[in-house]
Amino acid sequence: MREKEQTGEGKFDMLMKIEGLSVAYGTIRALDDVVLEVMPGEILSVIGANGAGKSTLLKTITGITKPFAGTIVFNGMAIHGARPDKVVKLGITIVPEGRRIFPDLTVKENLELGGYPITDRALKTELFDLVVTTFPRIKERLKQHAGTLSGGEQQMLAMGRALMGNPKLLLLDEPSMGLSPIITREIFSLMRLINRDRGISMILVEQNAHMALEHSERAYVLENGRVTMNGLSREVKSSPGIIEAYLGV
Repeated sequence: MREKEQTGEGKFDMLMKIEGLSVAYGTIRALDDVVLEVMPGEILSVIGANGAGKSTLLKTITGITKPFAGTIVFNGMAIHGARPDKVVKLGITIVPEGRRIFPDLTVKENLELGGYPITDRALKTELFDLVVTTFPRIKERLKQHAGTLSGGEQQMLAMGRALMGNPKLLLLDEPSMGLSPIITREIFSLMRLINRDRGISMILVEQNAHMALEHSERAYVLENGRVTMNGLSREVKSSPGIIEAYLGV
């Protein structure tokens, strides 16, 4: 199924459009009538407390969790209910919460697994070169078992593995989790570098609202599975309610 609203030469006004998305775990509604848009080339942040539905949103986009209502249209194609492998091939990859690297495999083997959807050898080589250039620490540890990396290096590996899938949209689930402030700043700087140099759109789910709003153009606030606010990140950041609830000021 194709989205009807289309602009010149087969291009769409937005990369992703979510409407009326609802997800339930038993009797508990994790997402309730969520509406969200992602524009090409932007970093969009989603902030909220634990249990607000942030990770559920990403899992539903990737096809891991199925909605009982609503639509997700990506690059003009309806993907709600699609299998995760199809979603990856369409150009959506995720850096999961907790990184979820394969500790007993080498760094290089982890990256190769991320590139499994890519059949073009030249493109796969280009993506590998991109990863090791962007993350020089990873390049130094290609033969090392991933489980022996530091937390920051594992996060870089998880991001590199996602980039190996050649995404149009990169989903980042709590990238600062368990990292020191210094490493967190480095990770976010690398995220901005990738966005700027490759034009990859990103959805950043992050409990560290300061960092999320500082490094995104627009933001959505999730509370109990519902979007309660959205707008330019600088405007969300200056909202008295957001300052009191999430910024600790």
